[in-house]
Amino acid sequence: MDVPPLPTAPFEGLVAAPHTPFDDAGELVLAPVEAQAERLLEDGVRAVYVAGATGEGLSLSVSERERLFERWVEVAAASPMRVIAHVGASSLREAVHLARKADELGVEAIASIAPPFHRPGTPEAWIEWLVPIAGAAPERPLYLYDIPELSGVSLDTARLLELARERIPNLRGVKYTRPELDLFQRCRTAGGGHFELLWGRDEALLAGLALGARGAVGSSYNFAAPLYHRLIRAFQTGDMEAARSAQRDSVALIDALAHFGYLAAAKETMRLLGVDVGAPRAPERPLLTLEKEALRIELERLGFFDRLRGHDSTPRP
Repeated sequence: MDVPPLPTAPFEGLVAAPHTPFDDAGELVLAPVEAQAERLLEDGVRAVYVAGATGEGLSLSVSERERLFERWVEVAAASPMRVIAHVGASSLREAVHLARKADELGVEAIASIAPPFHRPGTPEAWIEWLVPIAGAAPERPLYLYDIPELSGVSLDTARLLELARERIPNLRGVKYTRPELDLFQRCRTAGGGHFELLWGRDEALLAGLALGARGAVGSSYNFAAPLYHRLIRAFQTGDMEAARSAQRDSVALIDALAHFGYLAAAKETMRLLGVDVGAPRAPERPLLTLEKEALRIELERLGFFDRLRGHDSTPRP
């Protein structure tokens, strides 16, 4: 069956996976969302992927995710920002409920990870899981969130796409966050090239571009989008040495954050840029005061606040 594409335009360029803001007690706060969106827009980012891994989606309650989706839709309504809502959950009923709610709120697309506890063992089983989620928001494009490192599900995604095309008419593509480059290429040609592949590894964006990715979802785009814009421009103009240099800077930055605990360090980096999104929720560990200062010093050593971001980003005390 030849399934016509949904009218929504493809997601191209950088799609940020925004952090979910918490207060000092670990409670959800929505006031920072506007500042998060403003920072992204200033950095040339025009789309967000809300409540994925970076957004600690599976650490939020259903009602918290609903409120977070609603706030992002409200903020995005007055701007060019596009919103993808990640509705995946361990419970199929919760995922279906969230998909329906996201549809009612008017998000542009939805996405779903495979259930990470009772996991589908075959592509067919994953499809059966996805069918009711897609059916809860039939007018919204659906993206698989393929991230075996977190879900524990490592299946043949290309075969899933081939099998799912008739069962899930609004299946648009995959947020591909896995290392197999050969599988990525098979996914790109699955269904006659019908599906959209969003690259999900910031530290290897150049590889994704070389393999044909046109859009990319990532956590470091929240605070280092100018660096990745330079990488993309260099690739598009054929300046491969500049593109490789930008990718090396990306790897150094991500390695530095990972040394402190990536999520907590990334949220602290946002605070240093003037957007306080709090610390991550348990089981993630917040940074100690000395670690925060050590991170700031390391970011300054890397030239993050000037060279990597490409404009004045003086850190906040």
